[in-house]
Amino acid sequence: MTQDSTRTQDDADERETYGLLVVGGGPAALEAARAYRDAGGGGPVHLVSADEHPPYARPPLSKDHLRGETAPEETQLEDASFYRDQGIDLRLGTRVEAIDPDGGRATGQGLDLRFDVAVLATGSDPVPLPVPGGEDPGLFLLRSRRQGEDLRAAVAAEGRRSAVVVGSGFIGCEAAASLAHLGLEVTLVSDESTPQEKRLGSYAAGRIADWLSGAGVRLELGRAVTEFPDATSVRTEDGATHRGDVVLVAAGVQPAAALAEDAGLTCEDGMVVVDSAMRTSHPRVLAAGDVALAHNDAAGRRVAVEHWGDAMTQGEVAGATAAGRTVTWDQAPGFWSEIGDHTLKYSAWGDGWDDVRVDEGGSDAEGAFAVWYLAGDTVVGVLAHERDDAYETGQDLVRRRAGVEELPITGGA
Repeated sequence: MTQDSTRTQDDADERETYGLLVVGGGPAALEAARAYRDAGGGGPVHLVSADEHPPYARPPLSKDHLRGETAPEETQLEDASFYRDQGIDLRLGTRVEAIDPDGGRATGQGLDLRFDVAVLATGSDPVPLPVPGGEDPGLFLLRSRRQGEDLRAAVAAEGRRSAVVVGSGFIGCEAAASLAHLGLEVTLVSDESTPQEKRLGSYAAGRIADWLSGAGVRLELGRAVTEFPDATSVRTEDGATHRGDVVLVAAGVQPAAALAEDAGLTCEDGMVVVDSAMRTSHPRVLAAGDVALAHNDAAGRRVAVEHWGDAMTQGEVAGATAAGRTVTWDQAPGFWSEIGDHTLKYSAWGDGWDDVRVDEGGSDAEGAFAVWYLAGDTVVGVLAHERDDAYETGQDLVRRRAGVEELPITGGA
């Protein structure tokens, strides 16, 4: 056992039936176990994670952790006493390979566990680019704490002066700004013409591009990667080769749904279909977090999210449901992103928009703005920089699917 708990891996009686089995080691997994206890769930709880570390915060991996401002152990969400006090058995570095929902059984690396209810919170995995050299083990990915520590050690090594970041999503932009902060010569390569333009629109994308350029990041945009000749070079469709002592690929993630699919649970688009209480197609199994395609009561439909806060909320719902409470997911999805010295706060349903309204008023802070996203006359999203008022108001407007007439516009762009 790599983490203290009420029982150790060696002395746990695996013939015992667990009231709750949680599979996963991220925020949804931890919050499911916590909420089960908070809701009065009194059965034995077992949390099994393939990760070698106890549940930790992933957002710092591309920011303060990468910059060396946060020690690896500071990312840990709870210490050993939490699991011990809550009666949660924590098993690390162990992969559940199969679940039998009808029999209430989970098996895997030395595992043979019985459960009354299981929560699948298996998260998602980073996706290598499907080009020649895309799976070179010398390329860096950034999803786990181990990958974060490896990247941090690599950029701190003597003689490392440059880096190439592939991808202009939030992880790519955050990591590029952090690497530039460390003094590296950073090149960001992306097939997008400006960062996040498809999701956030041209105004916000232009602001992000300005922030990155101002931080010293060289932008090579609108150029798809065609090959990784080796672990220190990136070739793009225009024939150019970009070299770095370190190459980080931040090209997105895919849900880790194989366990659910093999168990015969209903899946769609590679995700586990659940209702707003996080119940899957089998009454004994729930799912939460990145792997779940959950019905949102406010949206009136299923919503796919990959955000830290939403994984926590869904985990809370799943844990309470497992304990017999009636709780549902009805919040509008959202997250924060820190790109250098700039913090963006975003809430949206994520299924597209056809118009934006930009508001540069309402704050004396330098560079403050809010972008409102509309589908027809309905508010479907908000993005705010130095405008907490707009973000907080926007969360409610998005959740209610308010009309455009309720927008608190204070000044136009």
